[in-house]
Amino acid sequence: MPYEAPTHTVERSLRATTGAKVVAGVDEVGRGAWAGPVTVCAAVTGLRRPPEGLTDSKLLTVKRRGELAELLTGWVTAHALGHSSPEEIDTLGMTAALRLAAVRALESLPVRPDAVILDGKHDYLGAPWHVRTVIKGDQSCIAVAAASVIAKVRRDAMMAELDAEHMDFAFGANAGYPSPVHKAALEERGPTPHHRLSWSYLDALPRWRHLKKNRVPVFSGGTPEIEGQLGFDF
Repeated sequence: MPYEAPTHTVERSLRATTGAKVVAGVDEVGRGAWAGPVTVCAAVTGLRRPPEGLTDSKLLTVKRRGELAELLTGWVTAHALGHSSPEEIDTLGMTAALRLAAVRALESLPVRPDAVILDGKHDYLGAPWHVRTVIKGDQSCIAVAAASVIAKVRRDAMMAELDAEHMDFAFGANAGYPSPVHKAALEERGPTPHHRLSWSYLDALPRWRHLKKNRVPVFSGGTPEIEGQLGFDF
């Protein structure tokens, strides 16, 4: 399906209006998964022309994503990944877990960005970062698209490594997201140490419901909790 190639328009705007010299694109993957970490990539690209075919990772085939990720890791000026574990997601909630993973990524860059282009409509980073949120930024902004592809490929590889330990869950195929095989394994075997235990899918598993962790939401009047989980309909 044809798509419009991403540009540096937002980055140029940030440079012009804020004087930012280093702009990082940030995107996450794994927010809706039932197992595994939430992963955030921060990528700095400058204003160079990107590899052909760069776009949101979700619009690419597995093969093309892998090819692009390999190209991008050598093409970007800098990139870094940050992760929040299932335990941190259960304890903090998704919004704070995303913030933690993003800060880990941004602080791992060799140079601190002057501004951040964040995919989506919610600014889960906040001060002291200078943030511009862009809906569908992973399709329209080159730096965010690069972060999207790198994050997706790296997290998928992490989840595939769990296959040998938990073959019944097919993490290599579903990356921890709900799938028929994943659901069947959960019903039969219960959650693994890599599952998020505060999520509602456990409500539909009578044998394993006692494992659910109840987290008391903390709302400070700032950014509302970002929806992350999906239901479990047998």
